Amino acid sequence: MFSTSDLFAITMNPLQVIITLVIGLLVGLYIWFIYKKTFAGVMYSRSFGITLVMMTAVTALMLMLINNSLTLSLGMVGALSIVRYRTAIKDPLDTVFIFWAVGQGIAIGTKFYDVAVIAGIVIGIFLLVISSGKGKGSMGYLLILHYNDMAADAVRKMTKQLPGARIKSKVVRPDSTELTMELRLKDNETGFVEKFLRVEGVYDATLITHQGDVIS
Repeated sequence: MFSTSDLFAITMNPLQVIITLVIGLLVGLYIWFIYKKTFAGVMYSRSFGITLVMMTAVTALMLMLINNSLTLSLGMVGALSIVRYRTAIKDPLDTVFIFWAVGQGIAIGTKFYDVAVIAGIVIGIFLLVISSGKGKGSMGYLLILHYNDMAADAVRKMTKQLPGARIKSKVVRPDSTELTMELRLKDNETGFVEKFLRVEGVYDATLITHQGDVIS
């Protein structure tokens, strides 16, 4: 029979624990770097990048514990089975980075360092290559417009001419409408914002980069 004394009798080399965590953090930072370079959304989340780093290190730690004790591994599987994650994934590609971080953590925790390095390099290069041809030279923006019914038709026609415009939200009030659209533009393509202000009935027009910087 398994007793609690068996659990506390498990010993691990402190140096090995430190090395595993350091490698996990470094690999996690590398995944975060690739995520920032390949990010093609509008609202970049720094907390998600930190999550990738910590997920890699924590997964490596868990696998290191499991690898040293079969009994402990069964207990951890039971404990983790009751955990429920409610955070919604906004971009399907974010799921790829989550599984990549977990996979790298598993490889590091089980001491397959060569697999972790090779997989990290190959997957990182692949993501950089496929992302370089999409939206090259452009950035993600949010266009926020406030206008009344008088300007509705003009705003509709003008937004249809914007490249790759997608409606994110539309809030209709009794006396005004708030329209938020997602765009991908180059730096020299942001001058159209002033044209909206020339339309009668448009209260204001705001263009925000994915870092949260207000352009106009």
